[in-house]
Amino acid sequence: MSILSIQGLTKRYGRITAVDGLSLEVEQGMSFGILGPNGSGKTTALGAVLGIVHPDAGQYQWFGGRYGQDHRRHIGALLETPNFYPYLNAVENLEIVAHIRRAQSPKIGELLEMVNLHHRRKSPFRTYSLGMKQRLAIAAAMVGGPEVLIFDEPTNGLDPQGIAEVRQTLKDIAGMGKTIIMASHILDEVEKACSHVAIIKNGKLLATGTVGAIISDDVVVETGAENLAALREAFSAFPPVRRAEEQNGRLLLYLSEEVPPSTINRLAFEKGVVLSHLRVVKKSLESEFLAITSREI
Repeated sequence: MSILSIQGLTKRYGRITAVDGLSLEVEQGMSFGILGPNGSGKTTALGAVLGIVHPDAGQYQWFGGRYGQDHRRHIGALLETPNFYPYLNAVENLEIVAHIRRAQSPKIGELLEMVNLHHRRKSPFRTYSLGMKQRLAIAAAMVGGPEVLIFDEPTNGLDPQGIAEVRQTLKDIAGMGKTIIMASHILDEVEKACSHVAIIKNGKLLATGTVGAIISDDVVVETGAENLAALREAFSAFPPVRRAEEQNGRLLLYLSEEVPPSTINRLAFEKGVVLSHLRVVKKSLESEFLAITSREI
């Protein structure tokens, strides 16, 4: 079921086009990452679909239109640095959020348990670490039981422990069947926390799909020899090789399955080629991201 459909969304600020004809589909239950460098239009796009920013062109629809103009009540969002009353504790701050949202049964205790803050529920907000503040903001976004959670750079500025805690919290929320839309420029976070990803640059969509589809399933083996042409010929009839390409004086072999390096070495030797270099390369979202964003658009 479609949760969010975006068609041709465009937003300009003078001569700058922050979002340029963006089209996306987010289905129910997805952990959807919007990945792009700083200034790529991620926050502007999220602001537009939340009604905070008025787009110049295009359209979007939440929940297939079944909630009409009342869709915002079914969405929880954290777009900027969390703002709470510093002298109030976690429970008191969430009670204020619940009052503003008219949440009938906010289940504040359960939310604080979920974000691992129940033991600090009576501590003033000003005594919290950055990671704790961010987790309280996630709890605030969940007040009222929204179907969709939107987070903009949820781990920004956190130390490694804070990042790990927030990441686990997001995974726990996804495990509850919630749909998560997360914008980030941190490749590792999207790879570890999201099931689907859209890569944008200068407001344009460059690639979208499951994380497994964006990250190629190919096993990449980097090889080298004095005669690259002979090396390429040696593997031309090897069934696991999908394709081979030369790069920086090496021959990259893209394999459909894992092949032991010893097998690669033996096959080359049997074809009369002595390898001077052999390395198995693990492809990651980072390499795909850099390859995609380096293309001309």
